[in-house]
Amino acid sequence: MDYYAGIDVSLEYSSVCVVDASGKVVREAKVVSEPEALIGWFGSLGLELARIGLEAGPLSQWLYEIRAMLTARKLVQSKLLDLENSLRGILRGFGLKVGKTTRTNFAGRIEELVKGHPNLQTIGQALLRARAVLLAEFNGFEKRVRAMSRLHDKARLLMSTPAVGPIVSLTFACAIDDPSRFTSSKQAGPHFGLTPKKYQSGETDYTGRISKHGDASVREALYEAAHIMLTKPIKSCSGLKSWAMRIARRAGTNKAKVALARKLAVIMLRMLKDNVPFNPAAKPATA
Repeated sequence: MDYYAGIDVSLEYSSVCVVDASGKVVREAKVVSEPEALIGWFGSLGLELARIGLEAGPLSQWLYEIRAMLTARKLVQSKLLDLENSLRGILRGFGLKVGKTTRTNFAGRIEELVKGHPNLQTIGQALLRARAVLLAEFNGFEKRVRAMSRLHDKARLLMSTPAVGPIVSLTFACAIDDPSRFTSSKQAGPHFGLTPKKYQSGETDYTGRISKHGDASVREALYEAAHIMLTKPIKSCSGLKSWAMRIARRAGTNKAKVALARKLAVIMLRMLKDNVPFNPAAKPATA
């Protein structure tokens, strides 16, 4: 008989319930919210669990280590960008424009602008020191995530898709989890909120913007991959790119990127279901 478990995560203790295939409760307990404690508890049952359901929420992400790593990387990245933009804003108030920079020459450009301004030098040096710490931690997360992607079978498979790197592949693979729970690969679009909202009542039939249901991090990752595919010279994606460019000429670039993100979600889910790499010879379906 198959057994199933559900975990309701809380800050200190998680409530765990195990049921059989008929829905009868077999075991209930409160377990310390630590991965080792939960693994040990499940191991002590002596039951083969067909599936474990984990509550989705801010307290449960860290129990799923890859998602936790991606969340932490995103947090540090956002704070790094916030600091750089704040520094630009401060200097702009004094008529000093930073302009276009790279990650390596940003600090040098700031030091060049604040030279001869004692107060601005103090501010600039303090914020650049904070930026250096954030940048070092962000680079550390980048290395860890790339190492994870090389060890993750599903991520390696997804990275055969043009414009899909370690971040996009891990984000998508972790969100999909078990591909077999999707009866059709076309369900990936609505699952991640990439299909238009529909409202029908009486004579009213309204089609709006995308629903934005589901995991926002996956939606963002897919959109970034679509943006890169449309704007950069990426190999092995001429069919997909041509398909998206036709949509761009008809409906605009932003809608084309959303359509391409949705198409990538469908393709990547099919790759996971069939366990096959990206096929550049496959023709995209009609929009």
